This record gives sequence, C-alpha cells and structure tokens, in this order.
Amino acid sequence: MPLDFTAIDFETANSSPASACSVGLVRVRDGRAVATAGWLIQPPAGHDEFQEWNVRIHGIQPEDVRYADSWVDQFDRLCAFAGADVLVAHNAGFDVNVLRRASEATGLECPPYRSLCSLQVARKTYDLDSYRLPKAAAAAGFAEFSHHDALADARACAQIVIDAGRRAGASDVFALASALGLRVTDASPAVRERAVA
Repeated sequence: MPLDFTAIDFETANSSPASACSVGLVRVRDGRAVATAGWLIQPPAGHDEFQEWNVRIHGIQPEDVRYADSWVDQFDRLCAFAGADVLVAHNAGFDVNVLRRASEATGLECPPYRSLCSLQVARKTYDLDSYRLPKAAAAAGFAEFSHHDALADARACAQIVIDAGRRAGASDVFALASALGLRVTDASPAVRERAVA
C-alpha cells in the first residue's frame, strides 16, 4: 500500500472548535501531493463570532466569509476530497475536533475519519528546539510559507509526513506510525468507546 493520505488544516473564528472559517486540503498519493483545495467557510450559527485573537492569527475577517459556503453547503465537497483517506494534521486532535464539532453543530454526521498527527511524527523524526509547524516543515524541506493560511499549512503538514515516510522507508501511513511508535487514531466516538470498553 503506497503512502496515501489527505492533509487537512482548519482556521477557526473563535475558541469554539465548531467555528471553522477556512479549510485547506492536500491529497497525497504514493508520497506526492497530487491535488489541493482550500476555501473560506461561514461558521455555523452560534459559533460565528470572530474574536480578535483568532483574526490576528489568520487574518480572516467576518466580511471575508459573508458570501462563503456554510458548513452544511461545503461539507460534501470536503468529504468528497478526503474520501476514505487517513487525515493528517499538525496537532491532529484540534483539526479532527473541528470537523466533528462543526458537523455536530449543524446536525451532520461526520465520517469516522482516521488520523495521524504530523506534530507527533515530527517529534519522532527530527531533533528540533521547537516542533511548531514552520520549524518542523523547514526540517522537512518546506520553508517560507504563509503560516495560518489553511492551504499553506496543509501543504507543510503533508511535506512533513512525506519526508518522514521517506526517512523511515515506510510504505504507507500505518507503517510510518508503527515505525515511529505512534498510531493512526479513529475519530469516531462510538469506535473509541468500543475500544475502551
């Protein structure tokens, strides 16, 4: 099985994980980025206030998303892009939680995506003083990108896993996780509950 996955990154309007206002996606096939997509999102009602701290981080203003697709309107497009891939993100718990919470807030059923965290991958692969995305991406040969632009962040994240896979000689994301002593996690609460029980 080749090194196939989809890298994903969300930006949020506020501290609510349901407040997705931008997404970036990179499809990787056989260790190469083959498709990218990114767009703005109107955050779900009740989670749509833009807080100053978040705006300062990503620069997205309320007026920028006024005519953007809502979470409900863009959800099928996001899921179609990701397909059945393992999702890879830098601090994957955050991005998978955004996906799940925004879906819950709009009454949609989130597919049970599996995920691998590129932050954990970077910690096991590189010897750095910081594993923040810009530093880890630079170690993977992906420097000088627009941090907190969702698509740029997804590209950086993809490069970390591609580089780590090459260094580990891993045939797929599961082999990479195993080689690094990590695991591919399941985003489905029902599956997690069964695993714990």
